[in-house]
Formats: sequence, structure tokens, C-alpha cells
Amino acid sequence: MLKKIRERYPIHSFEERIGASAEVILEALDRSGPLTIRGLKGVLAESAFEVNVLSRLEGWQALPTPKDPPYDFLIQDEGEPIKIQVKLQRSKAGEPMVTSDNSKIFSPAMYLVETQRTRGGKSRDGEETRPYRFREFDILAVSMQASTQDWKHFLYTFEDWLIPRPEDNRLLMKFQPVPRAPNDDWTDDFLTCVSWLRSGIKKTIGGHR
Repeated sequence: MLKKIRERYPIHSFEERIGASAEVILEALDRSGPLTIRGLKGVLAESAFEVNVLSRLEGWQALPTPKDPPYDFLIQDEGEPIKIQVKLQRSKAGEPMVTSDNSKIFSPAMYLVETQRTRGGKSRDGEETRPYRFREFDILAVSMQASTQDWKHFLYTFEDWLIPRPEDNRLLMKFQPVPRAPNDDWTDDFLTCVSWLRSGIKKTIGGHR
């Protein structure tokens, strides 16, 4: 009976789009390797941000984005548009990555986020395209699901405050330290981060030596 009902009433339109039932899709994902799962979690983080954060903002609207932009969302209220990049808290073997006591770069026992593109390449000038450059987005939203087991939990900071690469201060450092709880550099309230962005305050996040 259930099988007949499922054939008549798909759970989601994606089943028709991909030509497979939800059960087959989930089974395929369950068989997937770490790279596929990591990509899926990245998409889940973006969806979670859109559903749990953006959809609840009053007085804001989503704007169309150009093809393949260096950010995930472009939104606007009465002020200037804001570009948001969503990233996953870095994890390994299902556990959140933490800076070590002997790290020469970061303070110990902090979480990490990787701030570079998933795929690499080179520009016409021969420069690496994987690193993010400053001013490519405005707010970094980090999904803390790896440590909280909650897709609703994000920490935010102003992109201009992130740590530059020592060899090229135009680029963001590959890994950025993320605190275990909100502080003066990171907040769990999106609108607070917007106020930081619009304040014009200049600084660099803590957590690096």
C-alpha cells in the first residue's frame, strides 16, 4: 500500500527532476564517499541559512546574482546590498577540527573554517583563482553544525576583519580561526554582523598568534 502511495505522490519535485525516488536517492547518498558528502553538506548549509536566517528577516529582499559569483547570497534592505558567503565549519572524519597547542599560526583549541573555493584554477594572468580576495563578499556565515549538530547554528563575521595571507595581503588566509562561542569578532546574530559591516570599524579577528 505504501509503495503504491509513494508512486502516486512523490515526496519532492526533485524525484521527478532526477528520475529516481527519494529512497533511491538517499541510498545513493549513503553509498557516497567523503568528497560527495562534504559537497552535500555545503549545499545543506546554504539551504539552512536561507530557510532559518534569510527567510525570517523583515524588510530585506533577495537580489539576482551574476553567473558564478564569489558569494552565495545577495540581499538588500534600505541600505547598500550585502554579499554573503556561507561556509562549513571544518571537520575531519566527522569531528570538528580544532587548532592544536603547538600551532604556530592560531591560538589553541579554536575551530577552523576554510575560506577558499572548492575548485582551483588559474586566471588569464596565471594567478590562482581558488583563494578569495578581500572585497569579494561582505559577510562570512559559518555553519557550526559539525560541533553543535544543529543546522540552524551559524557564526558571522565581517569579511574585512579576516586574516590575510602573509605572502599576499590581497588574499584571505586559507584557514580562519572560529571561536567556540560568540565574542567581539564573531556573532551568532546576523543583524549584529550587518551593523559591524556598516560601522566602518577596522580590525582583524583574534585567534591568530
